[in-house]
Formats: sequence, structure tokens, C-alpha cells
Amino acid sequence: QVQLVESGGGSVQAGGSLRLACAPSRNFIITYSMAWFRQAPGKEREGVAAISSDGRITYADAVKGRFTISKGSAKNTLDLQMNSLSPEDTAVYYCAAVVGDTGRPLAPYEYHLWGQGTQVTVSS
Repeated sequence: QVQLVESGGGSVQAGGSLRLACAPSRNFIITYSMAWFRQAPGKEREGVAAISSDGRITYADAVKGRFTISKGSAKNTLDLQMNSLSPEDTAVYYCAAVVGDTGRPLAPYEYHLWGQGTQVTVSS
């Protein structure tokens, strides 16, 4: 049974950087579209960045120019480089995947496989 596992979360000061990673517990034979989402206390889960099975990338406006999503060195792994972090970025960050492409890459309902989340806290 495949699960996604996030790592790399932690606490940083404003202006700092973190790099998140997502890896499946088992190798995927089928290539998936994958994405990062985040959820802050009292807020709905929102899409952060997505990369389709053929490499097409989508970013939320709030992170454009600061975050970079990329495929990891291992098959079906996913990274998120986060620079110039601010307190508004504080949230639990989730990795998600779905087979094939999505009509709305940053919509949570498009994804069926999720990680447990990793906490990112940015202090001012």
C-alpha cells in the first residue's frame, strides 16, 4: 500500500529558507501528477505548487517567485524549495498525488493520495 511521506519541515525566521521533500513508501510504477498543499489554523487547505506527469508546473500567486517545485532524484519523489519565507507561510504542508493530469492542478479534490503533513513555522 503506497503512502506519501513528507520531510524537511521545521521552524525558521522570516526571510529564511526550507526545502521540503516527499517520497512514496513504495515506488510508483505509474507516473503521477504531484502537488504541495498547505493548511494554516482556521483556514482551508490551499494549493501551493503542482507539477503534472509531463512536467507542467503551476504555482499559487502567493508563492510565485519564492517557491520552486521540482521532481526529486528518485522516481516519483517531489521537492519544494521555499525561499524568502514569511509568517504568512506558516502552515502544515502536505504532499499529494494523482495518476495522470488534472483539470485544476491546485484543487485539493483532484488528488487521491496524501501524506501526513509536515509543519512549517516562520517566526517574525
